[in-house]
Amino acid sequence: MTHDEHFDLEAYLKNQKNIEQEFVRTELDKNNELELVFSPEEESLPPRRKGLYIPEYHSRLRSRIVEMPEEIYQASGIKIFGKRIKSIMFTTDVAIIRNSDAQSIIAVYPFTPQYAIMQSIVNVASVPVFLGVGGGTTSGQRSINIAFHAEQLGAYGVVVNAPMKNEVIAEMNRVIEIPLIATIASSKDDYIGKLNAGADMLNVSAGAQTADLVKLIRSEVGNVVPIIATGGPGGESIRQTIAAGANAITYTPPTSGEIFAKVMDNYRN
Repeated sequence: MTHDEHFDLEAYLKNQKNIEQEFVRTELDKNNELELVFSPEEESLPPRRKGLYIPEYHSRLRSRIVEMPEEIYQASGIKIFGKRIKSIMFTTDVAIIRNSDAQSIIAVYPFTPQYAIMQSIVNVASVPVFLGVGGGTTSGQRSINIAFHAEQLGAYGVVVNAPMKNEVIAEMNRVIEIPLIATIASSKDDYIGKLNAGADMLNVSAGAQTADLVKLIRSEVGNVVPIIATGGPGGESIRQTIAAGANAITYTPPTSGEIFAKVMDNYRN
């Protein structure tokens, strides 16, 4: 095309793939139980898109996306290496990771951290990844070595579980240059000690008590310490957690099996 030619908008739009994108999300039903909802993106415009036209590209083979709850984007976010992160998806499922709109991934699992798993997740993800490096069964020098290796793989941060000792956090902090995130599971955890030892952020995961614990911690540490927290099952619990002082929210998506079961039901019908 030369500058003298007229741009034919109608022809351009006809050439675009007219594919309806389908979002997968979870909602609470009338019995207060989680249910999967499949909805087109045109159903509603999220607040962060209102008043601004955002060009999009759709593909027939990648039209189904696991959607993060919109309430998450009311959070302030945490800026890490120039990237502002509000939504963090809690999963190790590489298929979910590749087909979601999450801004980042937190990969913590109930097994000893392994390099092969860490590398697979970092390679698959197109967004920042925070990798679990132990704290329970795995600790001490082994966790420190894993944390250093996670940094070399390209992780944006490492996550230690609640039982991790403060002296290990202190040594790990001296070895790595990426954020060290300490998980806090209850008010009995020594979150002040972990911060003093070198933890850069706190990851609050206290079940139904998360919002209350975030509020307690925030009242003691002020506004500077970054707090990540689990958002719970629905929009209201996410809003409460943000109001309590969480800067970013982790969300547990439906599993591939749950999504596939719903898809198969649709096929049968």
